[in-house]
Amino acid sequence: MILKNKVAIVTGAKQGIGYGIALALAKEGCQVVVSDLSQTDCEKAAAKIKKAGVKTLAVKCDVSKKKEVDNLITKTIKEFKRLDILVNNAGIFPFVSFDKMTEADWDKVIDTNLKSVFLCCQSAVKAMKAGGRIINISSIASFVGFEGLVHYCASKGGINALVRALALELASRKINVNAVAPGAINTPGAKQPDQPKTKSEELVKQTITMIPLGRMGEPKDIANAVVFLASNMADYITGQTIIVDGGWTLR
Repeated sequence: MILKNKVAIVTGAKQGIGYGIALALAKEGCQVVVSDLSQTDCEKAAAKIKKAGVKTLAVKCDVSKKKEVDNLITKTIKEFKRLDILVNNAGIFPFVSFDKMTEADWDKVIDTNLKSVFLCCQSAVKAMKAGGRIINISSIASFVGFEGLVHYCASKGGINALVRALALELASRKINVNAVAPGAINTPGAKQPDQPKTKSEELVKQTITMIPLGRMGEPKDIANAVVFLASNMADYITGQTIIVDGGWTLR
């Protein structure tokens, strides 16, 4: 277990990529704090992750609000007496064409996806010691454009820039800061419930044609990259964004 007795916070961890990350960390011996918008959902996820044989803690948190973020860190320290790993995974991607995008649409995505990373990092580093890890979940949308997701692409591009600058500031404290940029991942959030099943399946087929490795990614593909960056195998890596997309961005 390469992360035995470490303590990690994973935001947006009730399902999908966040849950996959939390579970993978737990399987490597990490004590995990599961955070999301619903306390009930957090507790359900934490109960399943606990079966890996580690201690877990469920904490409701709207990561766009400083008070709630500070509470998340405080509860973590109170329960575990330390914080070694922060995974900023929480994010949203509502499709809205640019000409119809309102200020409220823009603010909600930027606050949830980018401001949250600032708030969580700032609060977490106060509790982190040398050897700490911050891993932010970016997206290939920070490298290539997607119609209807101008606000999302901007938020993820901001994460990549934040990672580079924050890595410089925290290097003297021996806290590493990196990001993982997923491509198309098979998660509940990626499905479009308003679409007929046949159309949804067709969209998946079209997406796969863009991926050289010929399949959608799975949460474990992202989780594996996070576990690596959280471990001592990545001691000399900081300020980087690792793309995990099956080769999509190579085209």
